[in-house]
Amino acid sequence: MLLPLLGLALTTWQVLADGPLLVPDEALSRAVVRAVPDAVTERLADLGNVPVAVPVLVLAIAFAVRRSGRWGPALTAAAAMALVPAVIVPLKEWTARPGPLEPWAAGYFPSGHTATAAVAYLAAALLVRPYVRHPARVTAAAAVLAVATAVGLVLRGFHWPLDVLASAFLCVPLLAAVGRAVSPPPPRRARAGRWPRPRAWRAPARPGP
Repeated sequence: MLLPLLGLALTTWQVLADGPLLVPDEALSRAVVRAVPDAVTERLADLGNVPVAVPVLVLAIAFAVRRSGRWGPALTAAAAMALVPAVIVPLKEWTARPGPLEPWAAGYFPSGHTATAAVAYLAAALLVRPYVRHPARVTAAAAVLAVATAVGLVLRGFHWPLDVLASAFLCVPLLAAVGRAVSPPPPRRARAGRWPRPRAWRAPARPGP
């Protein structure tokens, strides 16, 4: 939990201070932007749109509640999704970073589409994992969707790579909270003295003469 938050703080500081990490970040962006046709990368980037990603999470919440009757994991996933704009929008306004293809605009750091896709798809996978036959496949599919969104955003020039990385750092503690809520609670240990102590074994008395 601590390392991703430190990573988010480091990347934010680099953007605010125009630090040395921006040099390789911008060089990588210039090398890959529009290396793939826009028709492909735009479709990938659209996976992070709210009307696309959030309904997936809503369906997963409804499915998990119906199967388990537990509201705790569902509410945790909904809170994680609500925290994405609550954190990212102030960071965008604070950093005011211009975009790769729109240097006159501001508000590109961190990537809201990346965070929306990661939390929506991966939290949905965490919610439905206990009730599907192949949970690893569900998790892998969610991860592919989240990574595809991030790649599409960078290749299309909608975000710098560092914007996407910062959003990934932000999503780790949010998804960890969802995973912890989904996991069943550990069994309680019996308290000392709760169970009666076994009686000491005694040899049966000999019958009288």
